[in-house]
Amino acid sequence: MTLDRMKRGQRCRILSIPSEAVRAQALRFGIAEGEMVTCCEVIPAGPVVISKNRQEIAIGRRLARQIEVEGGF
Repeated sequence: MTLDRMKRGQRCRILSIPSEAVRAQALRFGIAEGEMVTCCEVIPAGPVVISKNRQEIAIGRRLARQIEVEGGF
């Protein structure tokens, strides 16, 4: 599953970030493989808002579509 498919309130673990360019963008947000994040909001045709360590981060839909996650936590 990818990050853009998450539902509001669902927790997930980041499994893989495919390319170096996408990984660099994610690291700027403090997101790395193995991190646990919570989906706060999914804005229709807009960003996915996640929270990690009491910080909320809006990730663009195109970037979120490339981040593989494991849900159900």
